[in-house]
Amino acid sequence: MCGIVGYIGNQKAVPILMSGLNQLEYRGYDSAGVALFDDGHLDVVKCKGRLRFLEEKLAAKEYNGNIGIGHTRWATHGEPNDVNSHPHLSNTGKIAVVHNGIIENYLQLKEFLMSQGFAFVSDTDTEIIAHLIEYHYAIIGDFVRAVMEACGELDGSYALGVLCDDDKETFVAVRKGSPLIVGLGDGENFIASDIPAILKYTRDIYILEDKEVAILRKDHVAIYDLYGMEVKKDVFHVDWDVEAAEKSGYEHFMMKEMCEEPRVIRDTVGSRIQKGRIDLKGISLTDDYLNGIEKIYIVACGTAYHAGMIGKYLIEKLARIPVETDIASEFRYRDPILSERNLVIIISQSGETIDTLYALREAKEKKAKVLSIVNVVGSSIARESDGVLYTMAGPEIAVASSKAYNAQLSALTLIALDFAAKRKQIPQEEVTRLTSELLKVPDMVEEILKDKENIQRFAAMHYNANSIFYIGRGMDYALSMEGSLKLKEISYIHSESYAGGELKHGTIALIEEGTLVVCCMTQDSLFPKMISNIKEVKARKASIMAITQEKNAAEAEKIADIVITIPNIDPVLAPIAAVTPMQLFAYYMAVLKGCDVDKPRNLAKSVTVE
Repeated sequence: MCGIVGYIGNQKAVPILMSGLNQLEYRGYDSAGVALFDDGHLDVVKCKGRLRFLEEKLAAKEYNGNIGIGHTRWATHGEPNDVNSHPHLSNTGKIAVVHNGIIENYLQLKEFLMSQGFAFVSDTDTEIIAHLIEYHYAIIGDFVRAVMEACGELDGSYALGVLCDDDKETFVAVRKGSPLIVGLGDGENFIASDIPAILKYTRDIYILEDKEVAILRKDHVAIYDLYGMEVKKDVFHVDWDVEAAEKSGYEHFMMKEMCEEPRVIRDTVGSRIQKGRIDLKGISLTDDYLNGIEKIYIVACGTAYHAGMIGKYLIEKLARIPVETDIASEFRYRDPILSERNLVIIISQSGETIDTLYALREAKEKKAKVLSIVNVVGSSIARESDGVLYTMAGPEIAVASSKAYNAQLSALTLIALDFAAKRKQIPQEEVTRLTSELLKVPDMVEEILKDKENIQRFAAMHYNANSIFYIGRGMDYALSMEGSLKLKEISYIHSESYAGGELKHGTIALIEEGTLVVCCMTQDSLFPKMISNIKEVKARKASIMAITQEKNAAEAEKIADIVITIPNIDPVLAPIAAVTPMQLFAYYMAVLKGCDVDKPRNLAKSVTVE
């Protein structure tokens, strides 16, 4: 959700804070602000809207302070406005706080603080943190201890950056549930909610765990738990370049990231396939364990959940293990029935998705093994899992996921084939054939990307649509769900996906002349059924965009207004390639409507609140 950056050192803080916040824009935000020591006192500048408005306010004065915290807010409590923006000050103005997360018991704490004479000016849950720290500071007289005491009373999730006007050589950072890192420099140190914010300045970081407190001075960093016991941390060295998060000449990050999909698929599968055999180092599952699995649960949110839906088809078809897919935000609240004979596969691009992290912890509490598919090394989900399969997508900046989804599908395909081989559900010759085809998918996606102008022309005919429907069967139904989500996310056009066979059970009532229906039909065995479904909507004068394999294009062209083809491939691998045309279609629809493709309204890249 929100972005946090902090700096202490000998340089001017404002340029570093603004640089970091700009690198975190992809996380989504509706307001921004900074707090820093300048001219001997604590100063706060904040406002609603994009960072350029904050930059304009900061330009009105020269700020020379070299310690500060910055924040981009995505509203949860209270509407986006100047007052609700972070940082928040305590009543005396001595304590400044930035916060990512949600405080679940803020109403009870607010009532207590009001009874102690504290006055509130915002509608946020964050303001209670500043007042609560000040309450304890007045009693204890120790800034760090006051932060620890206050955090011990907070329920919920939080990543905090805290300044105190009485200690201008220190600031404090705390993490529980929401991600936070500490950057280590030479005579300067940093905090941030994600690595890109500080990668320009340092590659050495501490990854804070839950309930850890970092005390930062310009020449020293110390980490403690909430009880004041020092914690020894290993330094994590970042080995990827900040240039990977630049647009490289593309108009939008999303287009750049779609064009990176061939490389991402190659990197994710290439090193894990040797002479037709799969080697998944790090998943820590023995053959005996795999042969004893009774059921697999795939748990994720949003785009990752849609990848999991295809993963269900793949694992059941190839490895013959029953699979249940769950939305992470529902999983733990339905009290799932789990045991040592269940495997839970957790999927998250960031590795910090809070609902998914809590689902992981629920699974481990019930003694199930957890295998995670994540993109970020050292993320919370990766660290807490029994085994990890890293996707090789690199930084994904656009809020709407594209290349990370292809990487997740590639990883799930590797898992399905590996499990199938070890359980002897398919012969090694079949594994070799499928892995050989999988290695060809990147070239296929490159061919699809060359045809993007054809998709752009069709989008130009339909970008004013009010409602668009997606249909498919089997894996194509799961694929259609992701295509529909992508369109909604970035173009704001109402869209729904349906199983092709469900049309006649009510949905067809919504089809009228000119309604666009996107039809996924990459599965050979279901192709004739999909032709019948298309004829049903065509009879109601719908417009049809079909996505199919080249070998079936001639048949599809008889009834579709446009046919987007993917190269011929085994149907179990088709979804990895077939999602790219739908991503491109959503992209061009959004561009033609004038939408902010990389930062769609109301959305955040990393959802770190429930």
